[in-house]
Amino acid sequence: MDCLERMNDVLVNLFRDINSLEERALATSDFDDLTINDIHVIDAIGIGEPKNMTAIAKELSVTVGTLTIAMNSLVKKGYVDRNRSEKDRRRVNISLTAKGRSAYENHARFHKAMVDKIAENLNADEMEFLRNLLVRLTDFFRSFANTQQN
Repeated sequence: MDCLERMNDVLVNLFRDINSLEERALATSDFDDLTINDIHVIDAIGIGEPKNMTAIAKELSVTVGTLTIAMNSLVKKGYVDRNRSEKDRRRVNISLTAKGRSAYENHARFHKAMVDKIAENLNADEMEFLRNLLVRLTDFFRSFANTQQN
């Protein structure tokens, strides 16, 4: 197996392992009614100012129609609130409920623990090198996703 094949193998397994770990973390938590997709929507909504559907869909690289299906489920489960803007009644603001903020914070702790574990044996130069590699990988995925949508 050459270097590029090994790199591909590592990336495929890394993504699979992260997804699997996230699923197991959700299954054993107070948020076992959430899917990985749900938690990523919750993460995109965030705990800051309310967002509109277009902004959330763009962040997740999905259509507003696809996001609507997930949002309906999250509203029903009590994780998300939809409120019409007082200034512009056509605009719907999306925010997390207390239950949604709790799920967001639980997921953030999972990610912090993951990053802390990766970083614990790296020096500052290695951390910066790894960060730069991950930024380049992220840029590739976003560029690839944009070419697929056009």
